[in-house]
Amino acid sequence: MKKPSNPKTGKKEHNHYRWALTAFVMAVALSGLLSLSSEAILENAGLLLALLILALFIGLGIVFDMIGVAVTAADPKPFHSMAAHKEKGGKEAIRLLSNANRVSSVCNDVVGDICGIVSGATGAVIVARLQKGLDLESVLISVGVTALISGATIGGKALGKPFAMNQSKRVVHLAGRFLHLFHRG
Repeated sequence: MKKPSNPKTGKKEHNHYRWALTAFVMAVALSGLLSLSSEAILENAGLLLALLILALFIGLGIVFDMIGVAVTAADPKPFHSMAAHKEKGGKEAIRLLSNANRVSSVCNDVVGDICGIVSGATGAVIVARLQKGLDLESVLISVGVTALISGATIGGKALGKPFAMNQSKRVVHLAGRFLHLFHRG
């Protein structure tokens, strides 16, 4: 005999799969957009512009990682007060906190991983430019650039995580204020 299904469990499982599909579609779209933009900019860019774009992607990855950590660590009470007093970003911060699981997933996994992948691709462009400029094809250049990108990303996130946990109210409030810029009505 077949066991009767629990409607709550079935719905929760359905939402889990729906969220996974949403995250997949979001990752594909965002990755494609960022990769296409990066490729278009880097096509004729010099070494300095490529380095700036690399720093931008590493920085974005670190900032989004901090937001993802902060929403899981922040206490919602001060944000309810901010929203009640109609402070800019209060309502948006509450929305972030009430969806902390998904916000953390988007910030840490979707955006963070995409920034890591695109910064790696940008690193490949930098390696090619360095090898062309130095007129040598050394594996040491590739290893060195990859190691520096990894170190900057991991080191930046290692610095950002404790800050995000200790200053979660500030980080979430800044994210809420930023989202408020796009608020309609």
